[in-house]
Amino acid sequence: MKKHPQKAANVMATNKKARHNYNILETYEAGIVLTGTEIKSIRAGRMNIKDGFAQIHNGELLLSNVHISPYDQGNQFNHDPLRNRKLLLHKREINKIAGQIQKKGVTVVPLKVYLKHGFAKVLLGVAEGKKLYDKRETLKRRDQEREIRRHLKNVLR
Repeated sequence: MKKHPQKAANVMATNKKARHNYNILETYEAGIVLTGTEIKSIRAGRMNIKDGFAQIHNGELLLSNVHISPYDQGNQFNHDPLRNRKLLLHKREINKIAGQIQKKGVTVVPLKVYLKHGFAKVLLGVAEGKKLYDKRETLKRRDQEREIRRHLKNVLR
């Protein structure tokens, strides 16, 4: 019997700023506990994870400062846009993250939110903050690589 190819994950939001401001040490995929109107807003692409972060509270990982706009057709049961949302991870993964964020300058940031088999998932990155000179070095290296690709493209024509 032939297997169906897996559908590509539908990316709903990305945090481009995170890769610029942080060195990503490790990534985790986590589920998000959402209400009905929140998942409808996410499917409509109305969320912002730019300023988001995750923190451990009472042994649970909570996603904070992520804005999910209220659903347009929602009524009095609409959600609070900036509420803390519980993330679904195994206990050993939460403990591992807790050990990593004990170090100074290490935090957990959401990198992207996507739909996988109908469920909203968030890709979390355990990240270490970059210094200003590291950010400049990254930009400089990216510009040099772009220039090299452009030059090779013109030479190969």
